[in-house]
Amino acid sequence: MAGARAAAAASAGSTASSGSPPPQEPGLWELLEEFSRTQYRAKDSGGKSGSKVERIEKRCLELFGRDYCFSVIPNVNGDICGHYPRHIVFLEYESSEKEKDTFQSTVQVNKLQDLIHRSKMARCRGRFVCPVILFKGKHICRSATLAGWGELYGRSGYNYLFSGGADDTWANTEDVTEEDFVLRSGDTHLFDKVRGYDIKLLQYLSVKYICDLMVENKKVKFGMNVTSSEKVDKAQRYANFTLLSIPYPGCEFFKEYKDRDYMAEGLIFNWKQDYVDAPLNIPNFLTQSLNIDWSQYQSWDLVQQTQNYLKLLLFIMNRDDDSGLLVHCISGWDRTPLFISLLRLSLWADGLIHTSLKPAEILYLTVAYDWFLFGHMLVDRLSKGEEIFFFCFNFLKHITSEEFCLKTQRRKSLPTRDAGFTVEDICMLRHKDRGSTTSLGSDFSLVLEHSPGAVGSFSYETVELAPAGAPTQAAWRKSHSSSPQSMLWSRPQPSEERLPSHHGLTEAKSSSSSSSNHSDNFFRMGSSPLEVPKPRLTALSDRETRLQEVRSAFLAAYSSTVGLRAAAPSPSGAIGGLLEQFARGVGLRGTSTSAL
Repeated sequence: MAGARAAAAASAGSTASSGSPPPQEPGLWELLEEFSRTQYRAKDSGGKSGSKVERIEKRCLELFGRDYCFSVIPNVNGDICGHYPRHIVFLEYESSEKEKDTFQSTVQVNKLQDLIHRSKMARCRGRFVCPVILFKGKHICRSATLAGWGELYGRSGYNYLFSGGADDTWANTEDVTEEDFVLRSGDTHLFDKVRGYDIKLLQYLSVKYICDLMVENKKVKFGMNVTSSEKVDKAQRYANFTLLSIPYPGCEFFKEYKDRDYMAEGLIFNWKQDYVDAPLNIPNFLTQSLNIDWSQYQSWDLVQQTQNYLKLLLFIMNRDDDSGLLVHCISGWDRTPLFISLLRLSLWADGLIHTSLKPAEILYLTVAYDWFLFGHMLVDRLSKGEEIFFFCFNFLKHITSEEFCLKTQRRKSLPTRDAGFTVEDICMLRHKDRGSTTSLGSDFSLVLEHSPGAVGSFSYETVELAPAGAPTQAAWRKSHSSSPQSMLWSRPQPSEERLPSHHGLTEAKSSSSSSSNHSDNFFRMGSSPLEVPKPRLTALSDRETRLQEVRSAFLAAYSSTVGLRAAAPSPSGAIGGLLEQFARGVGLRGTSTSAL
């Protein structure tokens, strides 16, 4: 593998801007190899794998420190959450090198850590609300959805039994503290207490907008509710937040993406399935400024749906108010990192966050922090063909146009083109179709839920913490000079089901983004869809150039680790040769090299 890395660094592949492959982050190969080998767990810190994880963690802290002053919330041995980073970064404000020498934290880490300990029980798998991006002094946060009654009282037993014996962090009795036990053994005010602490944490982070990606109101397994969500909290504890229901397909749907040769165009989710009961619900004041017909969301293909949801999230964060954003799905480790990663890369491409990071560095940061260290189970997803991780970075070619740009001064959008490689450049062998045994979005994991207490029983202890949002936003300004009425779209009743097809494209409306029509913007060197395309040499915007370089760097590293390593003899005998052709096309191999 060392020879392949050297070849990648020195080779003269093809990119539009420089005629050479994009610069690579030295540790990206090691990161992807470790990521595709095992799921990260905070308590696994010993041995050879532990030293690799330590290097990954250290590199993330270095990259965050380039542009921000931050505090670290310790999560040693997964004391707070077993599949969150051991060093949770709390970004406080953007800073120059001079300011780093005089950094004074505005965060009371001990009290914040105590609030997190109290609030984590409110969320599925203990995946509490965690800030991960700082933009205009506002926090973009991630979490799992709200936990149900059964998980609060029997998380360890149910998770172990219905995840196929997987060693989940909650399946270990040493992870359950005495305080947790007392909390679980409480009376009917349990939901008031834990969700009350969850609300206090949201308020501390100045979060106002909560975007729920679940396609269900409550996750149901074997006829029982296993999780809840803010939008169906019977006590209406979250009524003071702006709740958005933006249903998005779970990781299982991305098996169809892979089976269709990684073609997201024309791939439409089947909204008529029995378990899909969460309609799109967005407040009117957020829909009026976007030129999107939200009533047609069930006819969008995967490209258009992802584009429009990203536009919505960007619009929310670019508003003039001081409010932060929470994005979550069920467990918070598939759909959630998809949109967190796209948000980070989109804002970076506009020069609005992580301004000193190069394309290879921001790629490393988002893969390592947003995906690996927050517990995405790449090994499990790859084994089932649910390639949402690959989709995320390949999707960058669809958000290069200026309509996704948040810069104050926007110039006219330039003609877009493909980022240099096609989806089909990497062809993974198909595995037997089966659900993810460890995903709450599948049919194989279970926790129980009981209805929360009645309205009026909401109470919780006071935690003395000043909101972090105020000083954070004040620092940003210095350096830079009741629930609203909602629009609700229920599920229509079409005459025919619109199921995605593996062999043909499902009829769909074209994407609203000009960047999605990428197939006409490059020339192919041959007739095979797996051949590396030859890009046109056209003038590119800064945004497009930056995202192109990130995507190219990802495909190059992915093919040399996950993609090439997974290759095996196929019935046609062509898969290995096609991967080899791709490796040569991006400069990872010469015309005659030894095996990796």
